Amino acid sequence: MPNGAQALMKTLADAGIEVCFSNPGTSEMHFVAALDSEPRMRAVLALFEGVATGAADGYARMSNKPAAVLLHLGCGLGNGLANLHNARKGKVPIVNIVGDHATYHMPLDAQLQSDIETVARNVSPGFVRTAMRSEDLCRDAVEAIAAARGLPGQVATLILPADVSWGTGGEPAPPPPPPEPEAADDDTVAAIADIIGKGGNSALLLGGRALREPALIAAARIAAKNGIKVLSEVFPTRLERGAGRPPVERLAYLAELATLQLTGLDHLVLVDAKAPVSFFAYPGKASELTPEGCQVHRLSDPSQDAQASLEKLAAALGADQTEPALQPAGRPGRPRGKLSAEKVCKAVGHLMPDNAILIDEAITSGLMLPVMTAGAPAHDLITLTGGAIGQGLPNAIGAAIACPDRPVIALIGDGTAMYTLQALWTMARENLDVTAVIFNNRSYSVLNVELERVGADEVGAKARSQLDLTGPDLDFTRLAQGMGVHAVRAETAEDFCQAMDYALSHPGPHLIDAVIPESLNRTKRRILPWLLRSLPNLPKPLAMALKKKLAP
Repeated sequence: MPNGAQALMKTLADAGIEVCFSNPGTSEMHFVAALDSEPRMRAVLALFEGVATGAADGYARMSNKPAAVLLHLGCGLGNGLANLHNARKGKVPIVNIVGDHATYHMPLDAQLQSDIETVARNVSPGFVRTAMRSEDLCRDAVEAIAAARGLPGQVATLILPADVSWGTGGEPAPPPPPPEPEAADDDTVAAIADIIGKGGNSALLLGGRALREPALIAAARIAAKNGIKVLSEVFPTRLERGAGRPPVERLAYLAELATLQLTGLDHLVLVDAKAPVSFFAYPGKASELTPEGCQVHRLSDPSQDAQASLEKLAAALGADQTEPALQPAGRPGRPRGKLSAEKVCKAVGHLMPDNAILIDEAITSGLMLPVMTAGAPAHDLITLTGGAIGQGLPNAIGAAIACPDRPVIALIGDGTAMYTLQALWTMARENLDVTAVIFNNRSYSVLNVELERVGADEVGAKARSQLDLTGPDLDFTRLAQGMGVHAVRAETAEDFCQAMDYALSHPGPHLIDAVIPESLNRTKRRILPWLLRSLPNLPKPLAMALKKKLAP
């Protein structure tokens, strides 16, 4: 008879979970040993728990199914919490297995004892359970799997005490049935079709699975037939874009620019999205971005089938045969001269191969990325859904494992890279086809922007030093090489293009340390709040032109 861990391993594999990203400790050793009992399970070691959780996130985004994560006790869970937060905000399915002390050891309050369930509820509010008996473990696991992969996807946390893992009596359980989400009901579709059909300024705001190509085509048909706008949430979990796919306008990160995009709307229709709010609160500024007088309607919520809902709406509007507008192919030219963030984005658009996976955690350095890659070959875009930096490099691991035949390009800020740089070691160990580009501007540039925007009191040298990454300068080439990743530094556009050409033509992981100035220097940062405050008083064409310049 298998022990609990062996039965659990078979239950996971039978349910289609094929990868376990792990950073184990003593309490998880029986689970680790059980990996050898299940040939269908791939085990991927991470040197930091945040890498394991972020890799599971990237894997699920691209495979459309959960991976398992194995973490050590409450402290390990705490170390992985930021990227589980990003997964929660992105509605990403993950089966999060956290080892615990043996049940009889818990009352002794040993050094690593903690309240794991309380910590876990921050990132998996829909499912947290401690398995208390080996005989019940696989049933608990099946319920965790069902919770993770249902709609909306979620992080489901199963806490595994050591004696439940090593105990006998475990029996593998059959996998749960696949989820069967329904489309929006007929009354909702009819009501929204009536609103759109009457004219006026309306927009669809798409999120989650509404940003996959089939759903986008349905939305583009509705837009073409009825002359309405199609918007995307600010940070999509996975956006299918590029030449031959319907373009969608992403809401801007800066609340003032997002408000401008929404101004004049009479109706905003949500599809697997929430009504837009400001990323942070600011003195004297509204947190809710929907303009006054605009009515918000919900076509489908995250538990429903977004694609089917949009297709029903298109049919109700007589748009199901309408030709959708598609993004024409077009690349920017090859950049030249001294390197800048804009030229890096231009080079990516110029060189990006077919069917790439583009991971954007470039922060301020990626302002020009959307426009530079709009007409590049069809690709998938992954963004920072929860705002907790350190997601991009781990996401690249998971995406490359989920899609081994597709090139992965990860665009990462220098500050965020240092949160989970250990991901490079896992890329090398697994020989993953990832090109990581580090925008090395030696600054927490986005925080310098926010420092100007929040209206903080007089800012002196001590405050500014907390947002500065000079002294010593980070050398990402040496850091990468120390973890087994081929790396080069680029200070000119020519050097960068040569390095990217090489990386894309040689399988395996590569890193390009792109040394650039800040996209928004101190003068621009000081002008920015004034420009943003002026937007409501400008003629809309001029305001939109300014918005396009700041965040195209």
